[in-house]
Amino acid sequence: MTFETLRLFVDDRGVARLTLARPEKHNALSSVMIDELTDVAGQLGVDRFVRVVELTGEGASFCAGGDLGWMKAQVDADRETRKAEARRLALMFKALNDLEKPVIARVHGNAFGGGIGLLSVSDVAIGADTAKFGLTETRLGLIPATISPYVVARIGEGRARPLFMSGRIIDAHEALAAGLLTRVVPAVKLDAAIEAEMAPYLQVAPGAVGRSKALARSLGMPITEAIIAATIERLADIWETAEAREGISAFLERREPSWRKPV
Repeated sequence: MTFETLRLFVDDRGVARLTLARPEKHNALSSVMIDELTDVAGQLGVDRFVRVVELTGEGASFCAGGDLGWMKAQVDADRETRKAEARRLALMFKALNDLEKPVIARVHGNAFGGGIGLLSVSDVAIGADTAKFGLTETRLGLIPATISPYVVARIGEGRARPLFMSGRIIDAHEALAAGLLTRVVPAVKLDAAIEAEMAPYLQVAPGAVGRSKALARSLGMPITEAIIAATIERLADIWETAEAREGISAFLERREPSWRKPV
């Protein structure tokens, strides 16, 4: 399978390195990337040779969130089109979350919005100490809707609330304390840390690993079709508000939104 926005390489150990490959856009999630990530999750899930998946980003960032072009398309779309696009995004996160292989995120640069969603559906997330993180949707008058079940499942409601609301950018150590990251290492040691993290999965029964992951998911916070549908409706609702129209317009016009106050 060939991809436009991803690179996939499987080594002779069964380690699959899945790379977001839009470095010029800081690996922002475009419509094509959303579809390709959904497809590759299905492909990796049935590949019995693959033992562990490393998720990383090419260039300066892990993933800077939603693509500008994708966002512009939503501005002029009707409610049903926006819901359909949100559902595609939600099902991408579900496909990665349900993948019965260990997924280890290698996080560097920026991880914003949907990038937080990607590390939240990973089983382990190791970050460079120089990385920055943020759920920045409220800066645009929006909410972190489709990723919210996975973020809350990872860090809990209490830690999620201030991150959801404030739009604040945090550093790697605060992301570790919040539970978004599993471990923080100096940037120069990130590759070595990933290799060390992958090693145990190559020593255990792969079928049992997949079943263990499915077991843990079944005992954790349920992410049902009803929950996914509710997040999509909430996102559709907020796109229709005056705040969202102002926030997106200000972003596209490179100006301050009307509600922003000096600090």
